[in-house]
Amino acid sequence: MSIATITSKGQTTIPKEIREKLNLRPGDRINFIIEPDGKVYIQPVNIQVEELSGILHKAERKAVSIEEMNEAIEQCAGNLS
Repeated sequence: MSIATITSKGQTTIPKEIREKLNLRPGDRINFIIEPDGKVYIQPVNIQVEELSGILHKAERKAVSIEEMNEAIEQCAGNLS
């Protein structure tokens, strides 16, 4: 378990072991995800394309149209505001 301190400006340093595990570098962005049960997860926003290889392919998954993809993107983009 890693512990960090919050400054008076609300800033903190992500512990080295967490930065290494998430492959975070200076300038990277992270997303905070708050679950209904109060748990908070951090997720790197900067992901290398190579890391995404093969994550979407599932033989049983139904193909979707470009229109469906664009609609899903628009819905997700609206959630970031």
